[in-house]
Amino acid sequence: MSNKKVWFITGSSKGFGLALTKLALSQGNKVVATSRNIDDLRKSVSENQDNFFPLKVDITSDEEVKNAIRQSIEKFGRLDVLVNNAGYSLVGSIEEMTDKEFRQTVDVNLFGTVNVIRNAMPYLRQQQSGHIINIASNAGYIGFANAASYNASKFAVIGVSEALAQEVNAFGIKVTVVAPGQFRTNFMDKGSMQFAKKRIAAYGLDKAEEFWTSFSGQQQGDPEKLVKILTEIVALENPPLHLLLGTDTYELIKEHREKEMHEFEKWKHLTLSTNFD
Repeated sequence: MSNKKVWFITGSSKGFGLALTKLALSQGNKVVATSRNIDDLRKSVSENQDNFFPLKVDITSDEEVKNAIRQSIEKFGRLDVLVNNAGYSLVGSIEEMTDKEFRQTVDVNLFGTVNVIRNAMPYLRQQQSGHIINIASNAGYIGFANAASYNASKFAVIGVSEALAQEVNAFGIKVTVVAPGQFRTNFMDKGSMQFAKKRIAAYGLDKAEEFWTSFSGQQQGDPEKLVKILTEIVALENPPLHLLLGTDTYELIKEHREKEMHEFEKWKHLTLSTNFD
């Protein structure tokens, strides 16, 4: 088989998704690029049109995802790499977030990812090959104040990825869950980062919004380097299941794990005291 692959990338109209779409196309691959903003996507990608298949898809709709996967197979004959990249962050305390706001975050970030995996699996299983890349975050390993719904969805994406890797290993399908830190995309602009509408002064959400908005464009991570790594790991025989990207992510998660182990040891006397005498 040729080393050229068919990619299926969600959230392709901006950020990592757009950068990865352009890079994969430039390497001679075929790309199914999905977004709710299909016009933006078409305007942003002008080269390699024969290998480019943009689709307007709401990933929270299982039916729309099913149709998109079917159309992709009809167009290119197979799928080799799925990249579940679509997502957004909601900033606010749990008390400030409405039920609807919290659920919508999880619907996009978690259930959208699961919809893509579920509907693609029959084809990948039949092929006995494929690589599923789920984009999580360092917020999938560490809880951050004012990010509970994002934490909930990204922690879940990591758990889903671990379970999926065990389920599909026998079919020759690989799984990688990627946890980026702060990269200089437009993630912190309006749309990808949203703020709870109900404000409770005690939580200081106005200041948090000011901080995050001012931080946009200052991030240390280079998104072009990140997407290049993604195109490289799909060529590996044994790619990582967990891939941390960014110096900030590595340091944060390492420190967090060390604190966890310290706490586990501190309370081990209770942990080990629960069996029948």
